[in-house]
Amino acid sequence: MKKTCGGALLLASSPSFISCDRQQRPVRFGIVTDLHYSRREPYGTRYFPQTMEKLKEAIGVFNESNLDFVIELGDLKDQDNVPQRERTLTYLDEIEKEFQTFQGPVYHVLGNHDMDSISKEDFLQHTSNYGDADKKTYYSFICNDIKFIVLDANHNLDGTPYDRGNFDWTKAFIPKDQVLWLQEELKEKDKPVVIFIHQLLDRFSDIGKALCVSNADEIVSLLEANGNILAVFQGHHHAGHYSFRNNIHYWTMKGMIEGKLPDNNSFAVVEIDPQNNIHIDGFYNCEDKDLNCITV
Repeated sequence: MKKTCGGALLLASSPSFISCDRQQRPVRFGIVTDLHYSRREPYGTRYFPQTMEKLKEAIGVFNESNLDFVIELGDLKDQDNVPQRERTLTYLDEIEKEFQTFQGPVYHVLGNHDMDSISKEDFLQHTSNYGDADKKTYYSFICNDIKFIVLDANHNLDGTPYDRGNFDWTKAFIPKDQVLWLQEELKEKDKPVVIFIHQLLDRFSDIGKALCVSNADEIVSLLEANGNILAVFQGHHHAGHYSFRNNIHYWTMKGMIEGKLPDNNSFAVVEIDPQNNIHIDGFYNCEDKDLNCITV
């Protein structure tokens, strides 16, 4: 079942501003992205109905892995070739029901396809996050003295939210009110921080700019100024990607939708050890990777 390309030790010469020793147990979580579940016919490499079985396998592994939580990084569902709101909500209900079979806290990150024929309010009413994060599109939570921050870049350049397909997916944007909220979240620097987002933030890398948040440079500047950001976990780009700058790892996960069963799937168990080193234990198309905390 486990098919990976092996781990890679990623080192860098840049200085660390992170206190890399929490002297506690590891944090462990399951992660998936870009399921695009629907019952539409396959298109290219995308086998929409099969993500239900792929997710079942992933949740089975997660339930046996002693995890603190599970998170999906957006595009949980898709739609028919001729979209109908009620059918789209049916797909969302079906895949959410399976996602909620994880025996612990679950969290969602909104992706652009989550609003392709429904509203954000529709999505929130048909899904559930654990605890205080429920019915929110961006939020934070703390697990074993690590702060996890979920961002929502599903806005048009004028700040209006994505709503029933009223958007150009190449122009994702984090509006001012959310930027101000993020600034407040980052003021306290007593905990290491992990960011979850659907669209990519590493516009500075070799990745296509259409895949990135339009004001990513502004967000990255805030993260780098904080000094305690361990990593940014992203979806959206189904092929996956990795970059590193100023002691922050940017890891883009491969999409679960890609490829036909039984040989294709993508999910991972992530462990952050007491020294803030991150090990990604990937399954099938998702490679193993080590994102190490660098000290000088």
